[in-house]
Amino acid sequence: MSSAETGPSPVSEFTEGWGGSVAGALGGRFPAPEVVATARRGRDSRRTAGRVVAPHAAPRADAVSRDHAAHRAPALILVAHGSRDPRSAATMHALTERISAARPDLDVRLAFLDLSTPSVEQVVATVAADGHSHAVVVPLLLGKAFHARVDLPGLLAHAGARHPRLRLTQADVLGPDPLLVEVLRDRVLESLTAGSCGEALRSARIDATSIAASRVDVDAVAASPLTSGPHLGVAVAAVGSSSTAANERTAQVARLLTAHTGWSTEICFATIEPTVTAALSRLRARGARQLLVAPWFLAPGLLTDRLATAAPDVTHTAAIGTHPRLVQVALDRFDAAASLPRTLTA
Repeated sequence: MSSAETGPSPVSEFTEGWGGSVAGALGGRFPAPEVVATARRGRDSRRTAGRVVAPHAAPRADAVSRDHAAHRAPALILVAHGSRDPRSAATMHALTERISAARPDLDVRLAFLDLSTPSVEQVVATVAADGHSHAVVVPLLLGKAFHARVDLPGLLAHAGARHPRLRLTQADVLGPDPLLVEVLRDRVLESLTAGSCGEALRSARIDATSIAASRVDVDAVAASPLTSGPHLGVAVAAVGSSSTAANERTAQVARLLTAHTGWSTEICFATIEPTVTAALSRLRARGARQLLVAPWFLAPGLLTDRLATAAPDVTHTAAIGTHPRLVQVALDRFDAAASLPRTLTA
């Protein structure tokens, strides 16, 4: 991906040019020669290339803007997939607000790859117009499939060509990340307390409200006989990709969840095989007595609805949503990309 730097935004105080800066510094009048001579002796003025430089003359606008941009933190552009379902965009906007609140020093923007607005090109253009010289693009994507490997780099290359003075750095995708696997565990425990297991867990003196707010000692909940070991079966449901490698990376999420909790897990996909019904059947065959579907999705939408329709008799957990750990992972991706050395391209 090519890289460049963004152009400086105009600085209104310096729009009159060099002559206007000098005249403004001397009360609107160009100095007489004797004034220049006096200033040279007493205040270290000088003639340079036939132009009078007043003492303490204001710096050039482009120099000021370049210096400001050089010391400015990179902009953070979050790029979500986009969906026809308004719940998805609403979740991404809420997540953006949480990330911005966590890092008020950053200029945080949200763009969408498709189906929602604003587009990547629109947001990059706005960031360039606002005077940024560097922007880090964090894909709000859980896997390295087509959108992360081909679609987004292509959009950024095109946007970079239109704004050759803006350097764009694409960060890594969000998952699979151990922190997000912890979110998946939290979502399962929240569903257990809200669903058919809620009364049993409450009788064990576990605060279901605190679990739902992600403030409970989840290890205590996980130690319940209803949620410990292979008695609980979780079908981890992801989108699915035409890339076998991408699907294999996603399957790691189910294995990590098992390693973290001891639960029986199976991976399944909303758009390809294995299906959610096949995953649930395998979990039953392995002896799981309590079954749930845990969507490996950032937000609810049409595909999570499809999963719920395919397995209506099983509890489906909430999507990852705006969980604090997702905020942390997104900022981790930003920090890692922002610290990368600049690479020069032909």
